[in-house]
Amino acid sequence: MPPALLRLNQAALVIDGQTILEPVSFSVSKGEFIGIIGPNGAGKSSLLKLINGNQPLTTGDILLQQRSLSKLSSRQRACRIASVSQVSPPVFALTVYQVAAMGLLPHKGWFDVNSSEDEQHIKLALQQLGLEHKSQALVETLSGGELQRLYLARALVQQAELLLLDEPTNHLDVLYQHQILQLSRGLGKTVLACLHDLNLAARYCDKIALLHQGQLLAFGSPEQVLTAVQLSQVFQLPCEVKLHPVHGKLQITFFASGVWE
Repeated sequence: MPPALLRLNQAALVIDGQTILEPVSFSVSKGEFIGIIGPNGAGKSSLLKLINGNQPLTTGDILLQQRSLSKLSSRQRACRIASVSQVSPPVFALTVYQVAAMGLLPHKGWFDVNSSEDEQHIKLALQQLGLEHKSQALVETLSGGELQRLYLARALVQQAELLLLDEPTNHLDVLYQHQILQLSRGLGKTVLACLHDLNLAARYCDKIALLHQGQLLAFGSPEQVLTAVQLSQVFQLPCEVKLHPVHGKLQITFFASGVWE
């Protein structure tokens, strides 16, 4: 069995004496799509920040291809890990092509210019995400779904091994939610995604990490993690879990005020 691409060993976060994440341990194989779920304040985004290096670990370690992330420089980490946050347009007036090209920054020196190979790589990423025809359009003219696809294209240009998605479907219509997750699965990357929608997590994730009050309560397949007992306990509402009649994945339905409809 090949070694894990990513491994968390008792990774914990304490800020100003407050425990944000209790020691978390799990491993991720190359090519897996991992969902991170839990109520607001469970520690989902904090976990991504630890992996991305935006927040230093308090204790424990995180290994990427058996190398401790704490031993990597910011540039080395950026060459290996790409992040896509919630949809927000750039502050400056930039074209779609210019934003996608930002994925090259970790690989370039201050005065390096893009090679013809770089240009081809950018064009290929935009083509793969269906944005080639909008390469010269201003980013401010894009829809929410197009903007999120552009950020995925930038991550492709970055050529990172690991892709971190922080609520990638927030504020998107249902069509774009499925489109973004389908595209993310098809990029050939190892993906960790914080998701609010449990049915999307059940549909697209190979494995799921369930967080609650800074603790990792469960990690495993959707069938192992998304149980009615566990979800009712964490989200404080009764729920039903059954197989969807069309796609065969789990379908979760919550019932407000304890009333089963």
